[in-house]
Amino acid sequence: MLLFKEFTFDSAHFLPNVPEGHKCKEMHGHTYRLRVWVEGPLHPQLGWVMDFADLKKVVKPVIESLDHKCLNKLPDLENPTCERIAVYIWDKVKPQLPLLVRVELHETPTSGVIYDGK
Repeated sequence: MLLFKEFTFDSAHFLPNVPEGHKCKEMHGHTYRLRVWVEGPLHPQLGWVMDFADLKKVVKPVIESLDHKCLNKLPDLENPTCERIAVYIWDKVKPQLPLLVRVELHETPTSGVIYDGK
């Protein structure tokens, strides 16, 4: 069974490695939409893979570390592309959430990435 929980956060960033004149070279912000996916069997008595509240407890501190921040100032996010942010979130969440199988991060309503640890 696949289970997901969705989160949002607002952050500013710029992409320092893009060519001069690229619009993302300038500071700008996004309302990111994050889906964190876990996979596992249904618990025979509880009837769930895991409690949504437990999932939230793991992810919420990571979201709080990103929310209303300039992502470029965070260690390991000096070049905060959507792809690198997804890997960053994975790396922070996976040790505490062994059932994690996918991080889906939307930078805009029509653009995003999916990272599965590979």
